Amino acid sequence: MNDSRTATAERAANLLARPYAINGLDLANRVVMAPMTREFSPGGVPGENVAAYYARRAAGGVGLIVTEGTYVGHESTWASRRVPRFHGDEQLEGWRRVADAVHEAGGRIVPQLWHVGAMRDPGSGPVPEADVLSPSGLALDGAPKGRAMTQDDIDAVVAAFAESAAAAERIGFDGVELHGAHGYLIDEFLWAATNRRTDAYGGDLAARTRFAVEVVAAVRAAVSPRFPVNFRFSQWKANSYDARLAGTPGELEQVLAPLADAGVDAFHASTRRYWLPEFEGSDLNLAGWTKKLTGKPVISVGSVGLDREFMGPKGMAYKPGTTGIERLLDRMERDEFDMIAVGRSLIADPDWPSRIAEGETTKPFRIELLSALD
Repeated sequence: MNDSRTATAERAANLLARPYAINGLDLANRVVMAPMTREFSPGGVPGENVAAYYARRAAGGVGLIVTEGTYVGHESTWASRRVPRFHGDEQLEGWRRVADAVHEAGGRIVPQLWHVGAMRDPGSGPVPEADVLSPSGLALDGAPKGRAMTQDDIDAVVAAFAESAAAAERIGFDGVELHGAHGYLIDEFLWAATNRRTDAYGGDLAARTRFAVEVVAAVRAAVSPRFPVNFRFSQWKANSYDARLAGTPGELEQVLAPLADAGVDAFHASTRRYWLPEFEGSDLNLAGWTKKLTGKPVISVGSVGLDREFMGPKGMAYKPGTTGIERLLDRMERDEFDMIAVGRSLIADPDWPSRIAEGETTKPFRIELLSALD
């Protein structure tokens, strides 16, 4: 190993390999597996292949695994017959085996709980007659789609999140993550373009945050005080990379502070490229601003280890270009954020954390089976 690789390996070992804790959950290091949709669970039931997939990443050195998005127990969110569900006896027994496999491999794991909102197409999924629900009956492009949620709908979906969170603790998971990003239901309430409501759930930022706050509070009440509750959010949406929830740090604080007060233990700030600054006048990325504004533990994410776009037709695999992680280590050295989530690089190479710690920062990836990414 040459001197530069030796130096990088030493920095990685010192920074990424540091233990960390979220609300009492001890993690071996700062590397998180990002949630990525796979659709490998027929009938919503994760099988032995799913258990092996996550256990392999735990064995490769990931400190915390966030599962692919899993549907909560409300028919309006079941957009696919092959996305895993986090409710139902057979589904939960499958997830129990996944958690056990990860723990046996030395890892920690949380499910990402998900309602897709208006991203579901009418007539899709195992209950095609279920309504497409969203804050205002609008798709991300503003076109009419489905119907606006009633108060009864809101209460039922909030309860579904809480029930899935309670189930996660009951079957041995280490915490939960709530999917509040990328234009799905929780994010549709947060974003002015999809939330046109005139009741208590719509209007200014404080009102648009109410649904997310109610979900967090219900989940917090359904689990024990030392069971971590993480919240993933983003500015960008699936159809709009330039979308903004907040145009200034002050507006971002209006979104995040009520969520922190409601019981969020850690934020997962989703960006497409972790090295880009979020607001003018500062080099801080979205995760950095989140930590500064809330004081909570924060996970950053966004093209770690990649140097080019990696999206393609569903199910297609592309070999990503690789790049070093010096920029990441620089940011972690100054404690801009606390953990880093790795997605596409980690699918391609389950041993990414161990390999990085050994200084192999530009070694070509060993490409494994890739699937739809989220």
